[in-house]
Amino acid sequence: MDLVTVLAAGHVNWDVTLRVDRFPEPDGEASIRSQRQSGGGSAANVAAALAGLEVEAGLIGSVGDDDHGLLARRELEATGVSISGVRVIEGAETAVKYLLVDETGEVAILGNDGVNEAVTPGDIEPARVRAADHVHLTGQQPDTAAAIARIASDAGIPVSFDPGRRLGDREYDEALALADIVFVTDREAAALFGDDRTDADDDGIVVVTCGANGAEAYTPDRTVVHAGFDVDPVDTAGAGDAFAAGFLATWLEGGDIDRALAYGNACGALTAGRDGARSAPTIGAVEDVLTRRS
Repeated sequence: MDLVTVLAAGHVNWDVTLRVDRFPEPDGEASIRSQRQSGGGSAANVAAALAGLEVEAGLIGSVGDDDHGLLARRELEATGVSISGVRVIEGAETAVKYLLVDETGEVAILGNDGVNEAVTPGDIEPARVRAADHVHLTGQQPDTAAAIARIASDAGIPVSFDPGRRLGDREYDEALALADIVFVTDREAAALFGDDRTDADDDGIVVVTCGANGAEAYTPDRTVVHAGFDVDPVDTAGAGDAFAAGFLATWLEGGDIDRALAYGNACGALTAGRDGARSAPTIGAVEDVLTRRS
């Protein structure tokens, strides 16, 4: 069993990114400026970004046995991510997401069902979870997320959870309750906690990403705010995943939440300023941003 610092669990996708002049309106048309393909999926993005930040990362997820699944696995292996926990489902198609990116860097997503949620609680290998120093959950079947969180929590392993866009449609109560760190966007935070985020978590940390306005962290003791870094957005896909990776990479070094927020914001800004969800920065690039813009 691979020993990893962070074990990410959730979606492994194949992304097709279409840069368009604008988002088409109903009965309208837009022009495609460019097209590119690469691996995607929040769990895979976070694992790849962590590996780029020199953190040992592993992955639990599922792909089909088609060409897209093969490409996704090869790309992850090339970044240094351990994919021994990724199931390959025979005769199935890998989930493909079509990302429309307009000229301001905003993103709209279309996707097929694929098999990115084929991992069930019965497929989880407890020893794989217990071999990690930290477990990071992303959007997936609620019972699977809860099962992984229970194994980690029972073993004393800290858990973070970024439930993603489908938060309002799914019953993630158990996984959220077991998470030590919860990552949400400002819109998701409003749905979860209402207007008062200071009471969001009595025991753990809630981290709220606010796009160009940086990020906020709410702990039992205090609120920390980082205004973020100015960037000309090119493609905001994957910026939240890069933020989570940067935050965790720093947090695990010693729990400095101020630096973790700054580091996460630098990772998110650098990713938003480049094409593709897998454009996570290196340590050198992040340190350069922190030095020049502090």
